[in-house]
Order: sequence, then structure tokens, then C-alpha cells
Amino acid sequence: MSVVRTLFAVSLVLASAVGGPASAQAPQAVPPLPACDVADVAAPYTGYDQWRYTLVDTHYRLPSDYAPPDLVSTAEAGINGGQELRSFVIPHLAAMAKAAAAAGHPIAVQSGYRSYQTQVTTFQYWVEVDGYAYALKSSARPGHSEHQLGTTLDIRAEGGKAPWDYQDWAATPTGAWVAANAWRYGFAMSYPKGYASQTCYMYEPWHYRFVGLDEAKTIHDRGVTTRAYLWGHWQRDKASAP
Repeated sequence: MSVVRTLFAVSLVLASAVGGPASAQAPQAVPPLPACDVADVAAPYTGYDQWRYTLVDTHYRLPSDYAPPDLVSTAEAGINGGQELRSFVIPHLAAMAKAAAAAGHPIAVQSGYRSYQTQVTTFQYWVEVDGYAYALKSSARPGHSEHQLGTTLDIRAEGGKAPWDYQDWAATPTGAWVAANAWRYGFAMSYPKGYASQTCYMYEPWHYRFVGLDEAKTIHDRGVTTRAYLWGHWQRDKASAP
């Protein structure tokens, strides 16, 4: 635990003990993050305008007809086309791509939006390659993919091979730059290294979800996973509902 987190935890304990103002401002406790079971429960926040907080994992799924109406080509961000993302993501991707190029690490999009039907094919491919049990850890079942949100992309180096063809893409110059800077542009790595029990999927240093500038900064500063952050938001929403 970092020094900052330790001091924060201590301050909450002391404030609670003396009944001071900090205790009234302490964040509400939320139930523990659920285990990564395999189920098909409707995800919370599935409205197109609720993209920021939609929780999609091995348990919660999107409707099969979830297809954002505002998809545009990634070419609009000044990089390669052939993929699509929601229109409001494009300016942030363009800003990140410009900064990456200026730093000497130009990026491209390996994969963007995937429909439910595309994910049917994608998941079945990995089942045939690796078997069902392993595919559950490395690929999302149809309806359970963040790519269906239209706010998620797989990133690679411009002119480079697929990021999963490297032993650790985050250890490459471009992958390292993205890992260090994506949050500045509103993107969060969904499946960081060493957190599979929390994220429900294997480490994917190329998989980034746009969650917004404020949310990405919060996730980065707190050192939490995107799934844990979304779970906490949902639980606090439920606790505060009349």
C-alpha cells in the first residue's frame, strides 16, 4: 500500500473515531467486488448515454441488439481507418494519437467496435484455437465484450504487428508510452497485469476503454481496476437511491 493510501486510510479511521467532519465526507462502503463467475445477467447502465458506467464482464452482459447509433471511422482521428468508435471518442483518440506521434510512438487501432454477431465469431474462433475453458479467460462471450460499447479499442504501434503477438506489448516503446499516458486522454486499461481475479480476463495491455477524462484520472490516481471503479459507482448509486 502506498504512503498516500495509508495516510488516507488512517485519516478515515481517526475521523470516524472522533466524529469529525471527515467522517461525514468519507466514501460509502460498498460490497466486495463479485467473483468472476460465468453468467448472463443484464448489465447495469445500458442506455447509450450511460456508456461511462456500463459494467460488462463475465457475469454482466449487454443486450444482443446493443449497437451505438453514432459510430464513425477511426480515420476521423487522423490515424488508420477500417475500425469504428463512437463519435465522441474520436477527438480524444485524435489527441492521444497526436501526442504519441510527437513522442516518437505513433499508434494505430487494431480493433474497435464489435457487434454482438461479430463477437459470436470471435469467441468461437478462440474456443477452436485454445478450448472453451481458456477462451473464457482470454476472450469475451457474445454480449460480454466491452468492444460492443463502441468506446473500446485495441491499440498497436503504427506499422507494427498485432499487439498480442508480442510477449508483453506494454514493454515495447509504443506500448509503454500508451500505458503511461492513455489516462490523460480519457482511456483506461481494462485488464492490467496481475489483476485477472478482479478484471475477469487475462492481461491485455492493448485493450483500452474510453471512460472520460475525469473517470480515467480517478482510476489512475486511485490505482484501481476499471471494473472495481464501475462496481463501486453502481453500488453507491443503489445505496443513495430513495
